[in-house]
Amino acid sequence: MADIRTVIYKYGLLALFALIIVFFFTALPAFGTLQNLYVILQSVAVTAIVALGVTVSMTVGGFDLAVGSTVSLSVMVVAAAQIYHGLGIVWAVVLGLAAGLLVGFTSGALIVYARIPDMLATLGSMFVYSGLSLILTAGKSVSTGNGYNGQAAKGNWDPKLLWIGTGTVFSIPFSIILAVVATIVVVLFLGRTRTGRILEAVGNNPRAARLAGVRTGRYRILAYMISGLLSALGGIVLVARVGRGDINVGSSYLLEAVAATLIGYAVLGANRPNPLGSAIGALFVGVVVNGLTMFNVPYFTQDFIKGALLVVALIVSFSKIFNTRQQED
Repeated sequence: MADIRTVIYKYGLLALFALIIVFFFTALPAFGTLQNLYVILQSVAVTAIVALGVTVSMTVGGFDLAVGSTVSLSVMVVAAAQIYHGLGIVWAVVLGLAAGLLVGFTSGALIVYARIPDMLATLGSMFVYSGLSLILTAGKSVSTGNGYNGQAAKGNWDPKLLWIGTGTVFSIPFSIILAVVATIVVVLFLGRTRTGRILEAVGNNPRAARLAGVRTGRYRILAYMISGLLSALGGIVLVARVGRGDINVGSSYLLEAVAATLIGYAVLGANRPNPLGSAIGALFVGVVVNGLTMFNVPYFTQDFIKGALLVVALIVSFSKIFNTRQQED
């Protein structure tokens, strides 16, 4: 009996994922086309990148709730840089990434120096920077020819920037390649580098890490800055894909990224934040949403279904029914 529970614990989520794919593939001929595969992967590219940031913050025992507002801020900074100020792609991207680093540093500093609990500190950052993204554009969306406060627009979208979200490499959308590369980099960073291993040590046992001479505060701030950087990168991909800076566009990505990260806990029985699991979690949600959409399932039921999948994944990861390691504890 214990062996069956162990198999479910390690492979249950992947088996469920495979069954869902087989079902959609059988019931919907258009689901299995290469074109639809690209649609799914493009739809989850931003979520996967943002989820990687949440994963890094959770590696040090934290929880970055500001990722959605970071996406929004990055989108508006890039849009304002291009349309309002006529800046080129290099400055627009640098400013967008810098905005993410700023949010991450602020959250980390509040946690380390002000000793505010992680969730409360990042909640505060979420509201502050969500408001700042509105202030930057006077609460209006940014589109071609749309100037600031009645002034004429000084620039336009750089085709090179838009290519990040819409371009292809050997017929593969670049946003998909970027998400895959980001996943590989974070996997290698956390698993193969000294800094990554220290981040995990800080999350697993901060007291022992401090006794070993690790300046845990600095590494916690670093983790949140990496989270902010990845969230900003997701925002850049998003604004490049839609060619428009919509206000609070990142709000939905908070829940989606958190769901993907927590679903990733159940991948191969990891029972911990892991970047590969987060990427698979994002893909899992994307496949389900895509299949339900093709079945013409009403959009207002999708949040319920995504929530149900998250609950199932959490039960598999944390419940003593399947998690034999918890039973031993």
